Amino acid sequence: MSAAPRVVMYSTAVCPFCARAEQLLRARGVAEIDKVRIDLDPASRAEMMEKTARRTVPQIFIGDTYVGGCDELVALDHAGKLRSLLSGETP
Repeated sequence: MSAAPRVVMYSTAVCPFCARAEQLLRARGVAEIDKVRIDLDPASRAEMMEKTARRTVPQIFIGDTYVGGCDELVALDHAGKLRSLLSGETP
């Protein structure tokens, strides 16, 4: 089994979708989420937009895999692929 991949989530202080995504990740055993607060750091917002071509939060990366936002995270979970991605397996 590989080491668990790093989970990075671009977010803001008041974001119900960010909270929902975090809740799902925690429910799937993620102990540490590196949150990048784009509302506090304009450079982080620019970085997120460059990496994802999206303006909305959350934007989630699991290891080197760009997941997308909350809806994509939930869809990945419903498809049964989130746990394997979180365990370090490639999708």
